[in-house]
Amino acid sequence: MVKVIYVLNGPNLNLLGKREPEIYGSRTLDDVRLLCEAEAGKSGLQVVFHQSNAEHELIGWVHEARETAQGLIINPAAYTHTSIALLDALSACSFPVIEVHISNIHKRESFRHHSYVSARADAVIAGCGVDGYQLAMQHMATLISAS
Repeated sequence: MVKVIYVLNGPNLNLLGKREPEIYGSRTLDDVRLLCEAEAGKSGLQVVFHQSNAEHELIGWVHEARETAQGLIINPAAYTHTSIALLDALSACSFPVIEVHISNIHKRESFRHHSYVSARADAVIAGCGVDGYQLAMQHMATLISAS
C-alpha cells in the first residue's frame, strides 16, 4: 500500500520565485512540488500537493488528509501567525505533521515569531529555503517508518 503525504502551502506561496526573492529565493512553487515528489519517491511515498490563498481550502485539505494520508507537511505562510482554525484542524489529525518555513521566521518581524501551528507540529523546519521541504520529506519518511 502506497503511503500518502499531503504537502499544503498557504497564501502567497503561488508567487514563489517572483515575490521578494531576497527572502524566498528564485525557485517556484512548481520547483517545490518536483522537489517533494522526487524526495518522496526515494521512500516509496506519494505526494498530494496543494496551495491556496484561502484559509478554508487549507482546512478542507487537512480534513481530507485525515481520511487518506499518513502524514502532512505544511507551510501555512501568514496563517502561521493567525489561524487558530488551522491549528484546530491539524489537532484533529493522528498522523505526523511537519511545519515548514522558507525563511527563518524568528529572524524577521516580531509578529512572525509566534506560530499557532507549532503547537501541533511534530517538527518545525525554518530558514533552509525551499530545501526545507526536502528535509521535511526525509524526516516524514523516518517518522512514518517508525510508527
